[in-house]
Amino acid sequence: MSLEQKFKEAASAFKALLTPPTEEEYTQCYGLFKQATVGDVNIPDPGMKDRQEKKKWDAWKGKEGMSKDAAKEEYIKRVDILVKKDDDD
Repeated sequence: MSLEQKFKEAASAFKALLTPPTEEEYTQCYGLFKQATVGDVNIPDPGMKDRQEKKKWDAWKGKEGMSKDAAKEEYIKRVDILVKKDDDD
């Protein structure tokens, strides 16, 4: 199975989680997903007026310089952990 196919399956699995990820897990997965699909941050820092958007932006910014393929691989690993945790609950 190709990396792209595994990534798409992980994205579907993330959306289907029965147990919502923690805020930290969500923002880390968000940052990896954006890095994997868009690349480096291409939008301005939202500032502190929207705390959730700022956390998501920071998570994405933290992945700056990571290749899209490396971000996909890390995203797949993190989602696998969440799926296993979901199955245990």
